[in-house]
Amino acid sequence: MDYIRTMRKYIGHETLFTVGCGAIIENRQGQILLQRRKDRDAWGIPGGVMELGETFHETLIREVKEETNLMCRNIRLFGLYSGPTGYSEYPNGDKVYSIQIIFHVVEFTGELIREGSESSDHKFFGRHELPAALNPTQAPFIMDWAEGRHLREIIVR
Repeated sequence: MDYIRTMRKYIGHETLFTVGCGAIIENRQGQILLQRRKDRDAWGIPGGVMELGETFHETLIREVKEETNLMCRNIRLFGLYSGPTGYSEYPNGDKVYSIQIIFHVVEFTGELIREGSESSDHKFFGRHELPAALNPTQAPFIMDWAEGRHLREIIVR
């Protein structure tokens, strides 16, 4: 099922409330995996919108596999994000307000693809070498990771 496509038939480009799940995937060198999205030409973490009936875990596994070809293992909660940064307008005019459930992954398998249907590149970055063009809706949790914050420090934003 494609929840967003179905809802867009009814509401057009108006604001849609969604739940997103994303992964801060960290390699053995302590670098974060970012993907350069084609729709915004900005860097962000792999993830996407929950479909009806899915669990957070299922959403994360599906989206990361679709976007990177990686299978996540030993998934831990990183943070819960809401507020003004959850609003986004896509280049096609679609508007969304999303609550983000972000997970931390340090164990994964599979061969990382360089380019996918939604992304033009995947690359690992160190905490002090993040690209300037971060997706503004994802920058808060990427920066929390870069600054070494943990769930107990983030609480809920």
